[in-house]
Amino acid sequence: MAWWKRIIGMLLVLASGLALGAIELRPGTTSVPVGSELHYLRDAGGSLGLADVLARPGTDWRRNRDGTLSRGFDSAAWWLRFDVSRRNGNPDHDLLEIAYPVLDHVEAWILQGGRVVEHYRVGDKQPFASRPVAHRYFLLPLRLDPGETYTVVLRVRTDSAMQVPLTLWNERAFFEHDQYRLIGEGLYFGSMLIMVLYNFFVFVVVRERNYLSYVMYVLSIVLFLASLNGLAFQFLWPEATQWNDEVVLLSLSGIVFFGTVFSIRFLDLVEHVPRLVPAMRALCAFALLLMGAAFLFSYGLLIRVTIVTATLACLAGLIASGVRWRQGDPTARFYTVAWSSMLLGGIILALNKFEWLPPNLFTDNAAQFGSALEVVLLSFAMAERISEEKRLRFNAQQDALESERKTRFAQAEALDAQRVANVRLEQRVQERTVALKEANARLAELSATDQLTGLKNRRHLDGLLQEEFSRCFRYGRPISLLLLDIDHFKRFNDTYGHQVGDDCLRAVADALRQAVRLQIDQVARYGGEEFCVVLPETEASGAAVVADRIREAVEAVEFFVNGQRVPVTVSVGVAAMVPAGLHDAHLLVLNTDKAHYEAKAAGRNRVQVAG
Repeated sequence: MAWWKRIIGMLLVLASGLALGAIELRPGTTSVPVGSELHYLRDAGGSLGLADVLARPGTDWRRNRDGTLSRGFDSAAWWLRFDVSRRNGNPDHDLLEIAYPVLDHVEAWILQGGRVVEHYRVGDKQPFASRPVAHRYFLLPLRLDPGETYTVVLRVRTDSAMQVPLTLWNERAFFEHDQYRLIGEGLYFGSMLIMVLYNFFVFVVVRERNYLSYVMYVLSIVLFLASLNGLAFQFLWPEATQWNDEVVLLSLSGIVFFGTVFSIRFLDLVEHVPRLVPAMRALCAFALLLMGAAFLFSYGLLIRVTIVTATLACLAGLIASGVRWRQGDPTARFYTVAWSSMLLGGIILALNKFEWLPPNLFTDNAAQFGSALEVVLLSFAMAERISEEKRLRFNAQQDALESERKTRFAQAEALDAQRVANVRLEQRVQERTVALKEANARLAELSATDQLTGLKNRRHLDGLLQEEFSRCFRYGRPISLLLLDIDHFKRFNDTYGHQVGDDCLRAVADALRQAVRLQIDQVARYGGEEFCVVLPETEASGAAVVADRIREAVEAVEFFVNGQRVPVTVSVGVAAMVPAGLHDAHLLVLNTDKAHYEAKAAGRNRVQVAG
């Protein structure tokens, strides 16, 4: 008898839907919002099936009165239904758009005459490739025959905010309209990435850590919003369904952490508002804990805590900037307006997700509007800070020049004896300045030189490698890297002592100097018994030749201990590439290190070229 009940239930639901009125698609219709015609049923235990809900009387279903069904953070299963018919004309291709891409589980049935004609299962817990239409939103194809009424039933369950914006579209009209939305997304993310690159290059030039914090802050915003609107899932990790939830939590926590670190440094809070610093550092620490918790706890629990933490971080930044503005910091006014826009956008987004504000174009995109305005204003603020520092330096130089002019004028009127004394004093100052410059040059050389071997040290090598890597990237030229160490050096030290070990390191360093092109190739002590050689404008084959020459030169070293010759050999790892990006330098080092370990594993006293 169960099948009789199911048929009767379907007919009752169909009859009640027709009594309430179906959405009617007329010729020329491009889109119809479904929200006001939607009926819903809350399934607290999530145990009901399609037959169960279809058997429910119409009185159990409640009609949605808003443009979008929004129920805040609710982990219950929600059943939705509406009726739709095509008045006349030919069958057309239609789409049901669910424009909230972070819903976990969405199952849809299209019924006609009590019979299921289509069944779809989507959601961001399903791999992207399983979607019936490859799009960042959930698109369900509909095939509606004229004169027929169809019932659409959806089951939605999610740990994110329960928002289900539904729109019926003509397929062609949807993709034409979607082009304009994509242009907006492209303008937003393109401008944000331009600001990231601009401020990163400023960081590279001025070496001010605050710019790096700002770059990471903006990147976190971009990653958060790209994940929230489904672009990241579509283009970056279409198969990583679990990571798709975790990255929302990680990026939002990153916004709190990097934004708060940036605020503390930019506003000079340690010096000017020290009482706020402990609270803001506590927010940073809590944000780091939330990053770790993203991999351990459920999304539904953590997203609430993270949103509240982000709101508190925005309020703390706004309070700090207000205090600095009152103290007379000229850049604080930019910061205050920028942070206010971000805070307002974040609060509107939070209220939207908690169902305190209705979903619409403005509330759904408030975070994007606010973040874009904030990024632009903060860039102006940092530019203003640089201009202010330049102005202060210029004034100091002008004061110094004016002071020098007055001094010279006074010297011109002084007695001959005083003028002679001043001339001698200037000579001494110049001599000491020259001596100071020479001392600074020697100090710089010493800081870049390994005292034991006389080679350049690791600090100098890092800067040199990045410089040569950038140059080879710019001109499309190859660069090679050699990494080598003395075979069995620990046993050597244990046998002969560290003093003899130091002599051995110096002997190997001398052999390296003689085996490379000193005007082009750069040799450095990498650490311990390890050495590194940077070979600009050199391909893998040429680097292998140099590496073998080094190996032979070291093997030929006449190294004696207590009158007996002790053999010294090295294992050399070689890697080369034509840089495809500035970040590939790290990959070059990793490849060289891997080849080096392969050389050691293969028996030592050999050269291994990375594959």
